[in-house]
Amino acid sequence: MRKRIAGVAVTAILVLLAIAAVAVQTAAAGGKHPRPEVDFNDLSFYRPPATTESYPLTRARRVRNVIVCIGDGMGANHVALARLKAVGPKGKLHLERMPVGGLVRTHSADSLVTDSAASGTALATGIKTDNGMIGMAPDEQPYFTILELARDKGMATGLVATSAITHATPASFAAHVKSRKMETTIAEHLIANRVNVLFGGGRKFFLPKEAPDSARKDDRDLIAEAKGAGYTYIETTAELRAVRHRHLLGLFQPEALTTAPPEPSLKLLTRKAIGALRRIRVGASGRNKGFFLMVEGSQIDWACHDNDAGNMIRQTLLFDQAVAAAIDFAWKDGRTLVIVTADHETGGLTFTAGDNNAADPKVHWSTKGHSGAPVPIYAFGPGAEAFAGVYDNTDIPRKIARLLDIRPFPRPKK
Repeated sequence: MRKRIAGVAVTAILVLLAIAAVAVQTAAAGGKHPRPEVDFNDLSFYRPPATTESYPLTRARRVRNVIVCIGDGMGANHVALARLKAVGPKGKLHLERMPVGGLVRTHSADSLVTDSAASGTALATGIKTDNGMIGMAPDEQPYFTILELARDKGMATGLVATSAITHATPASFAAHVKSRKMETTIAEHLIANRVNVLFGGGRKFFLPKEAPDSARKDDRDLIAEAKGAGYTYIETTAELRAVRHRHLLGLFQPEALTTAPPEPSLKLLTRKAIGALRRIRVGASGRNKGFFLMVEGSQIDWACHDNDAGNMIRQTLLFDQAVAAAIDFAWKDGRTLVIVTADHETGGLTFTAGDNNAADPKVHWSTKGHSGAPVPIYAFGPGAEAFAGVYDNTDIPRKIARLLDIRPFPRPKK
């Protein structure tokens, strides 16, 4: 009898621990996720490639611009399912036409399953850190990000996301805090780091405490401070289309973007960011020294946390449209490297043949959290060959640093 009671007690404890683990994962992922009020079966917004032929390798030897596109939570099966729904089993998404591919390992310093903060830090700084930390090692030693060192080299810089711009992935490229939850501090770092273009949500982290929707506990008005530092501030699609300035702060929602009209699409945000960055001239010579841009399809991850296949497909295709904008520019420019990858896989997604075979796949999720599965990487442009193979996520910014002749890297901040 005592053994039975002990066994029940152990089982109860294990159940409680499992529930607690799920709660921690949900909290780390941001809790409740927004769901666009759209028809997920309507994919008419998507413009597929005109051909399935791969882009050729670029002959240019020198990299001038780098565009890193991160599909948050996007694994290989997410790409495959989006392709099946959008263009069928024989078609290709834009990112699948990129000529170089590989696989990336994603574990963090303290877990086989990373969160977006640790993986974002790996992609930005070239070092491993603990889950939840931004831009610093586990011992809280800050490290320069590839964006910051590109800026110090004279390159223009930009961050674009469909989450709050203070969220873990964009924050990892221009902030240094011990917790991803410190979004008001992250907002301060983004402005202080003079990132030329900042597009996303998260207005509430920039507003003083007395303002409606503010999440700050002080009187700092970071939007006013940004304007004083030379930023042009915008909130609408019309303002975005009209603006042509050097420093741009676009905060289109108090929190995450809706990813639906009349808000600007990720594709439009990407195009406008590229257009602004390519016009920036620095130094006495007024030369264009190139740019570094990170674009995140943030809400692929959130759809997967909710095991929402329809929204995941939509978010992946919206992201692919932004990738198409980056590739289109790189193809014409000839000296722009485009890299597409993910920070981790979310949902443990698989699919099998449905009643109508490939045209009607059955979707299976193994978790509502992240998984430790490797993620795909695709590359196009000068230096793309360096991204073939299987390697760690910390190798990605190291490879970029070598191509941009940024040395040493990784580099701790003194």
